[in-house]
Formats: sequence, structure tokens, C-alpha cells
Amino acid sequence: MCTSIIEVIGAEGMAKRENQWFPLTHAVVAYDHARHAPLGDVVTLDFINTGLEPGARAGVELTLESAKELRAALDRAIAAAELEEAEVRGKGAPSLARAA
Repeated sequence: MCTSIIEVIGAEGMAKRENQWFPLTHAVVAYDHARHAPLGDVVTLDFINTGLEPGARAGVELTLESAKELRAALDRAIAAAELEEAEVRGKGAPSLARAA
């Protein structure tokens, strides 16, 4: 039975297939039967450019547990990047060295 769970968002960035990079226009997150991985249902991530040929795609199939770990890693990296950006722009909380 298909789950019909799918989310599509606009995306900016680059993806690689074989030895060629291409610009992204969209990212697709879905939960359904694996097409390539020897697994049952998987979270599929597709990074695509709708203005290029159908092969302009980088895809990943992950177990639900691996997807959860990836989400947690993304949350940690994003939080650290936001702190770094705030410090670079002078909007961060004062460090202990500056407060003393």
C-alpha cells in the first residue's frame, strides 16, 4: 500500500550526479516503498532541477531511523551555524571573555 506521504519545497543549492554538479530548484521528501534500497518503506530525499532533463536528480533512500538521525544532525548543524552567523554579524550573545 502506498503511503502518499510527500512534501515538495523550493530549494537553492547544488547537487551532484556522476561527475557533474547542477543547480537545484526543488527538494522532495517522501515516505513510501523503497525503489532501490533492499528495504521496506523508506524516507526518500530527491534533489532536483525541474528545468533540466529528468536525470537532473540526486536521490537518497533512508530507513526511518537513519532519517531521524539525519534530522537531528541537521538540527544541530543549523543551530551551530545560526550562532556562528549571529556572532559574525555582531548579534550574538556576549561571550564570557567579553563579559568579564
